[in-house]
Amino acid sequence: MYINMAEKISNRNGKYQFAGKLSDFQKLTASKNSYMKYEQDRYSPYQNQRYKRVLHGLKSLSKEDYDTACKAKKQRISKVYLRGQRVINKLKQESTNRFTNFIFKVLFPEAPLTQWLLDNNQTDDSFKNTLHFADIGITKHDIIDAFIKEGLLPQNFIEQKTNPNKLPRLKKKSK
Repeated sequence: MYINMAEKISNRNGKYQFAGKLSDFQKLTASKNSYMKYEQDRYSPYQNQRYKRVLHGLKSLSKEDYDTACKAKKQRISKVYLRGQRVINKLKQESTNRFTNFIFKVLFPEAPLTQWLLDNNQTDDSFKNTLHFADIGITKHDIIDAFIKEGLLPQNFIEQKTNPNKLPRLKKKSK
């Protein structure tokens, strides 16, 4: 048996070519660990583009788009990106404050330090929070809500599935 399998392996062309019988290969069933499940995004490609432009700035543009964009458009994207980074930093600090306040409230409910932490929940713009979104528990939807509240994304962002500027327009509105 071992010799037959060694012969089959030596006769195959590629590293990943199946060495057994095709009927045996077809009988194999997939378990839930044999394939990767990807998270389905509920946002359209247009919405993701708008979100990534605020989140990543000029890095979100392709080489062609970057080369064809005028200087004013690049400056607008950079300004929105910097405002977005401030909003994200503030969101991270608020989330971190909530988490630490919860921990202190549970572990040290009567301590004066706990009361002081609960009373002082300010955020500092000069401090850069370097924690990852997943570590703090911030989701993409939380970030989008913060961008909408700040005015970096439009109020109707959730309803905008396609680019409204790409739709055909009438020269005269009909009555």
